[in-house]
Amino acid sequence: MDPVRVVLVDDEWLVRAGLATMLSGADDLVVVGEAGDGANVAELVRSTRADVVLMDLRMPGTDGVTATARLRDLPVSVLVLTTFDTDDLVRQALRAGADGFLLKDTPPADLVAAIRRAAAGEPALSPAIVRKLMARMTDGDESRLARARSALSALTEGERRVAEAVGQGLSNAEIAAAQFMSVATVKAYVSRILVKFEVANRVQIALLVRDAE
Repeated sequence: MDPVRVVLVDDEWLVRAGLATMLSGADDLVVVGEAGDGANVAELVRSTRADVVLMDLRMPGTDGVTATARLRDLPVSVLVLTTFDTDDLVRQALRAGADGFLLKDTPPADLVAAIRRAAAGEPALSPAIVRKLMARMTDGDESRLARARSALSALTEGERRVAEAVGQGLSNAEIAAAQFMSVATVKAYVSRILVKFEVANRVQIALLVRDAE
């Protein structure tokens, strides 16, 4: 199999160097590009054919949220990097299309595992973090509540069960085991849910499910 191609985006070169060093120990990952801000990340992703972007949020010039939004139409997964798990920028980035987030002090083995999951289309958020984020992202917006409930009502019973499981932060394999389905069937359900919800990734499915509660 080809290695997972990773782009590092952080305004501190020491951070990028540290990340590159950590990832160099994984035979199935390769750093193909780096950037000090988000201005030209989309072009960098296209030229390197990156699979995953590790995106810092607080950068001078073009910040990570703006850069993440510019990547929504590209076939790349975005993992945002932050110092705080309650940072409002994290919530903005997730709504902009990020596939998950990691704390900057994430152990190397967990960082590598998260990148692999993101490249495979799996969630890069633990169930505990999903629940914490979902709780903090509820703001009582009635229009968003109505949209979320309308979207859920359009799902079949099977799709709704899978959507709710995604909202709990479960992987495809975990959903398959819990729902007595094959992983391929779960993937098919997730693909249909993405289309019906008109969202870009699993995290946004989770946000919409949480909005409907």
